[in-house]
Amino acid sequence: MSNYSLQAINLNKTFGRRLIFKDLTFKVEDYGIAGISGANGSGKSTLVKILAGVDSPTSGKVIHIGNGKEILPDKLHNHIGFVSPYLVLYEEFSAWENLNHFARIRDVKFDNEKITYLLNQFLLFDRRNDFVKTFSSGMKQRLKFIFALMHSPKLIILDEPTSNLDTEGKDSIYKIIEEESKSGIVIIASNEKSDLALCSVEIKLEEYKNHK
Repeated sequence: MSNYSLQAINLNKTFGRRLIFKDLTFKVEDYGIAGISGANGSGKSTLVKILAGVDSPTSGKVIHIGNGKEILPDKLHNHIGFVSPYLVLYEEFSAWENLNHFARIRDVKFDNEKITYLLNQFLLFDRRNDFVKTFSSGMKQRLKFIFALMHSPKLIILDEPTSNLDTEGKDSIYKIIEEESKSGIVIIASNEKSDLALCSVEIKLEEYKNHK
């Protein structure tokens, strides 16, 4: 059990006059997989950014608690892993250099053994010293997962995690997600049925919009 909880309380988000979602409240704790579903443009990416502390709600609050203590926003990056299409990689660096650089930015330990294990799990070890600009879109997506997992976070937030992946790539991701969910919380934002099939609970954004 991870002793971690994530709680969203009455979240509202608007862009100008456009409502994205309103009165969104939920709580996930300890371990398991939760899904966030909705059509393209429904606000999935906006919500996960808010949950990860990258964006702010118009009103409402997100509370992260680890080992009984609320985690301050400036320390949140030490406790969560975040995979998203808009995470930028350094194309002129190798995969290994990218990982080392991100560890320094996050101020987390660069664990050679853990990184080597993850590179092998995501079938990238043999390409670890190659420039990222030579990687396919699927390889870049798998590298983003290593960024998210390298510091052993208790909460992993995944935005469209299987985009750009073939069947073999998806299967390897699903295996990792199920493994990580045994000891922590995984949140998947997606409208892919195979992604959402992993989830024991699903937050449907369509239910948090202003219907007239």
